[in-house]
Amino acid sequence: MRLLFLGDVMGRSGRQGIADRLAKLRDDWRLDFVVVNGENASNGAGLTGAHAKLLLDAGADVVTLGDHAFDQKDMLGHIEGEPRILRPMNFAKQAPGRGAALFSDRRGRKVLVVQVLGQVFMKRAFDDPFSALDDVLRRHPLGGQAQAIIVDVHCEATSEKMGVGHFCDGRASLVVGTHTHVPTGDAQILPGGTAFLSDAGMCGDYNSVIGMEKAEPMRRFVTGMAKGRFQPAEGEATLSGVFVETDDKTGKAVSIKMVRQGGRLEQSGP
Repeated sequence: MRLLFLGDVMGRSGRQGIADRLAKLRDDWRLDFVVVNGENASNGAGLTGAHAKLLLDAGADVVTLGDHAFDQKDMLGHIEGEPRILRPMNFAKQAPGRGAALFSDRRGRKVLVVQVLGQVFMKRAFDDPFSALDDVLRRHPLGGQAQAIIVDVHCEATSEKMGVGHFCDGRASLVVGTHTHVPTGDAQILPGGTAFLSDAGMCGDYNSVIGMEKAEPMRRFVTGMAKGRFQPAEGEATLSGVFVETDDKTGKAVSIKMVRQGGRLEQSGP
């Protein structure tokens, strides 16, 4: 199976990049299944129902969220009627929606997509991601009902993301980090056959401070004083993420490539 995961979509720039490029990437790379993290797609904070539809219509099979899952209040209701949107499974227990689900690719093969939030350096203590993952992976062994398993680890610390990768090694096809908007260079296949990347980066304008117009973040760094609100940068987006090819019988990864398409970053892909 040929899988693509794209990191945090950041504001209008990221949405436009997805709308302009994803359908062609699906065709050119013969992609079977695409997951996009959309938690910053609406003005850099959360995701509206309308913007979720844009990402899905552009070619995403599943859209994951994160700690800003419900910053846009209409998502509280929208997520219940759109099963292709997932919020972290260890979010607040009363949160609407779900954090793990089985989907089908266009040939009917089953893909389990799971998202968890990390705990290290996050603003509030979420439930333990490891026990949440252990439960769902025990119920869906790789190569059984699920022919591929994708785990989105939304957290700050690369150490925690690596810990989740090793915890899931041999039990997932891909473990990929999101949240920091900075792509890492450690794409690899772990000893048990799980593809891993600490952070997919963002789909947004990299002439920025993690996707935000530079002036206000720089003012706060230099002076310690705020003058205005952060606003997403609106230059051309780089679509950042990871491509993985898996073995249909085992669900394990056979290749992994970092993805950088468009915008400012050095280009890469399968």
